[in-house]
Amino acid sequence: MSGDIISLYRARLAREKGTIKKDWGGKLTVALAYPNYYRLGMSNLGFQIVYRILNKRAGVVAERVFLPEGQEMSLYLQSGRPLLSLESQAALDKFHLVAFSLSFENDYPNILKMLELGKIALLFEERTDQFPLIMAGGITSFLNPEPLAPFMDFFLFGEAEANLDEFIDIFSEMSLWNARKNEILSSLARNMSSLYVPLFYEPQYHKDGTLKSFLPKNSNAPERVKVPRRLSADDQIPQSVITTPDTEFGNKILVELGRGCGRSCRFCAAGFVYRPPRFYRESDLISSIEKALKKSDQVGLLAAAVSDIPGIENVTSFIVESGSRFSVSSLRADSIGRGLLEHLKQAGQRTLAIAPEAGSERLRKVINKHLTREKIMEAVTLISETWDFSLKLYFLIGLPTESRDDVSKIVDIVKAIKHYMVKASAPRGRMGKIILSVNCFIPKPFTPFQWFPMDQISSLKEKQKRLRKTLGKVGGIGVNPDVPKWAYVQTLLSMGDRRVGSILHKTHLLKGDWTKALRFSEVNPDFFVYRPKGLDELLPWDFIDNGILKRHLISEYELALDGEESDICHVGECVRCGVCTQVDGILK
Repeated sequence: MSGDIISLYRARLAREKGTIKKDWGGKLTVALAYPNYYRLGMSNLGFQIVYRILNKRAGVVAERVFLPEGQEMSLYLQSGRPLLSLESQAALDKFHLVAFSLSFENDYPNILKMLELGKIALLFEERTDQFPLIMAGGITSFLNPEPLAPFMDFFLFGEAEANLDEFIDIFSEMSLWNARKNEILSSLARNMSSLYVPLFYEPQYHKDGTLKSFLPKNSNAPERVKVPRRLSADDQIPQSVITTPDTEFGNKILVELGRGCGRSCRFCAAGFVYRPPRFYRESDLISSIEKALKKSDQVGLLAAAVSDIPGIENVTSFIVESGSRFSVSSLRADSIGRGLLEHLKQAGQRTLAIAPEAGSERLRKVINKHLTREKIMEAVTLISETWDFSLKLYFLIGLPTESRDDVSKIVDIVKAIKHYMVKASAPRGRMGKIILSVNCFIPKPFTPFQWFPMDQISSLKEKQKRLRKTLGKVGGIGVNPDVPKWAYVQTLLSMGDRRVGSILHKTHLLKGDWTKALRFSEVNPDFFVYRPKGLDELLPWDFIDNGILKRHLISEYELALDGEESDICHVGECVRCGVCTQVDGILK
């Protein structure tokens, strides 16, 4: 059976291009773990960025590990073989470090599955002084790491380009391979301001369950842990290191066009923790894409809003004139140009995604969307005049201050969008489809909406039912709602403190039965999901310093309640949120 696993992995490697395989002799070994399936992990550009940074170091071997699926998982369960890395098929517990790359809270249960498959004790306190150390990084780690605190030796906050090399330098030079684990962790905490060791901090609680204090109990641990960002425009533009047909994007090379977003939507964590928004120079983008096209004739262009990227039409023109194809992630309705649409048509993209988020003008002001009904209809007209693109429309339900009328306005605006599509497409005699992605609002740390609760599951279900019923009568419109139960779980993992780790642990022991784990938990999950938070309350993530002033978030919270929009980011020209302080190309 174990031979079948090795054969499967070798066959997978044979289909890849760009794989890095290195000899282990005398090197620091890192299992770069993505807590989901291979096809998803290899579609994640951030994961590939870390793989590149680690493996460019002569003294480091980084190999990938994923959650097995299907036949692969069956082989592991039948053979009892420990979880293996892809490159050399080494057992997980043979590495110095197991480094989890975290992008989504709903992947947290998979971390425990992978540790168990790797024959590694789940809880920090149950692991010995033997290697590997278990660490995590990625956006959800520096939003709120606390639900994972019982399982991690440490977290490394920030963007990989900003501090991963520094971490490797310090870790490699410590010469502590025979030291006790606590000595290693103390040395790391002392030498890195962006490294968080949960063991060194002690939360205390008020009688009502809210946090009373969260202070270090180790002299080497700082009261606040910093989140660095790399600002230099001279950095290598991130793109896929490895391509394979076995991913969501096929052999397409992913290229990052920019990082962060200055639109200041109040529900969006990425729009706050990746501040300031950064765009690469047009000439550098074209040069980077030119290199990518030598390896593949398809590229995927990634940004918070591709249409916001300066010079985007010149970039896409270069691609199509090269005889190649490209695809984009989401677009901003108020920044779509005819040139970009023509290039998308030539590249063969058939579905475009835009995000009105809310049906009513009032609610779009509450969330600071900066998008009017008029701009939406102008974009729809332009899109439909260009080609019979299908439209994927993203909406949120359960937003703060949302009323029944606001939900009804989703139906109204979708009907209007269809009307404009029909009218603009009439000369061609055909039009694209309309697909609604209706997601539940999930409050996120470091946003102005972090003090709001999630809407009740019963309320969300009723709203979804009403939208499906009403839009079903219109015809030609697909509605894809998410599952409120899983939105509840994600909110719990987003907003919970380290007590939520016990629920996560219980769920794992119950083979993923969240319903049972939540029902019999000693910790009340509703406390974290349905409870509005006080503006003066100490929050589980307040010890993280990512440069955003809490008073700015409070100001935006109050503007939301007043239904008023605030200005978008003007990088370097204002000091409202507190982020724009630059030191040697890295935000401190």
